[in-house]
Amino acid sequence: MKPLAIFGTSSDAGKTTLVMALCRIFADQGLKVAPFKAQNVSNNSAVTKEGREISRAQCLQAEAARVEPSYLFNPVLLKSHGNGSVQVIVNGLVYQNQSIAAYYAEIDGLKEQVKQAFSQLQQDYDLIVAEGAGSPVELNLLDKDLSNTFVANSFNTKNILVADIERGGVFASIYGTLELMDPVMRGNLIGVVVNKFRGDRRFFDEGEKIIAERFGVPVLGVLPFTPLNIDMEDSQSLRNYRQRLHDAKIRIAVIGYPGLSNYNDLDALMADPELYVELIHDYRPLSSFDMVLLPGSKTVIRDLQWLKKQGLFEEIQRLNKPAFGICGGYQMFCGALHDPDAIEHETAIVEPGFAFIDDTVLYQRPKILARGQYRLFSYDAIGGYEIHCGRIDKYPLYFQGSRFSGTHVHGIFDNDAFRTDYFKTINPRYRGYAYSDYREAEIQGFADMVGQNLDIAAILQALQAD
Repeated sequence: MKPLAIFGTSSDAGKTTLVMALCRIFADQGLKVAPFKAQNVSNNSAVTKEGREISRAQCLQAEAARVEPSYLFNPVLLKSHGNGSVQVIVNGLVYQNQSIAAYYAEIDGLKEQVKQAFSQLQQDYDLIVAEGAGSPVELNLLDKDLSNTFVANSFNTKNILVADIERGGVFASIYGTLELMDPVMRGNLIGVVVNKFRGDRRFFDEGEKIIAERFGVPVLGVLPFTPLNIDMEDSQSLRNYRQRLHDAKIRIAVIGYPGLSNYNDLDALMADPELYVELIHDYRPLSSFDMVLLPGSKTVIRDLQWLKKQGLFEEIQRLNKPAFGICGGYQMFCGALHDPDAIEHETAIVEPGFAFIDDTVLYQRPKILARGQYRLFSYDAIGGYEIHCGRIDKYPLYFQGSRFSGTHVHGIFDNDAFRTDYFKTINPRYRGYAYSDYREAEIQGFADMVGQNLDIAAILQALQAD
């Protein structure tokens, strides 16, 4: 079976969620499916069973495909390191921090890593569903591309183009992309998917005819606007999230510092109808909230300095409410953050923390990458993962105080028992819910919507054709 690639007319056209849905649809038809993205740019990552780090998006797609996530699904991951530099992660392990120019200078070597990963997946899986990045027709970057033309041409993928109708200009975006598209990619195009349609579907019948007749490409489906309220990729996704506030009992202030990462730690909270979650992006009094959450950060020391400049550092210090820190937020609770080798910060530095925990964070290589069941607080087995360079000697995994608690382990609030017990201490009327059931319903519901509105038979026929 030929590999399938999903490209978009722009960023945020819906490539990630369409790949996720197709992974579930094809997996339910008995195929062993692997998601793939050659290069992702995201501060949201997770740890695979191999102890490697990949984008959360590919983990979500693997979950939909009902397969174990692998570093092969995302061989190159870039994380913003500030001041025009990125942390380059190759095959799930940190390679080095580089400027964008230095990264591009080594692009040919990275292409070989992508080829090796894709080739291995072709041996191990029935079908690869690859996700493109941004637009495949950024003409000034085609020679530096890893996720679009390079994959399409190297592996002769069958291709689908996704267009976001919500942002307007859908015909121009489709036509322009088709006109500029690489001939090999264009020759393997199965069709177009119009995404994020609102209103009466019948009003686009004429539009579908225009695309098919004037542009010479079939429309495989028109997908209605359907939010997916799990694994949000960025702060914009968080702002667009619609909470199910039927019976809010606890108000949570989440500190949205500039380097906020691993947004998925908020999923279980934002999906909870008993919790009101608000991101705090600048100074404001926090006395109206019942607790404060300091989530993960890709630039912990810089974000700690940001807290101080904003006045939120003092606000949290004097606030007589519970506070919880995860990973970078947990590290901020210590007395000092020591980075002698400039791993976390641009220069060697010792930055004072909140001093809620009587210990010092020491940043060292290699990065800790671990996943499994943890003994945390009073629980014998909480599933989660670690991604951090900071070491805390006295409290390496967690700290529990009367008002300030935290952990290095991401995903702790996904655990129903811990989440329920923690929030009951804040409000005894809190009841809790089953997050894993909610998460599976979101994935399956989205896949069902795609299956009902997409010509899956035509896609399979194209993949099986000689």
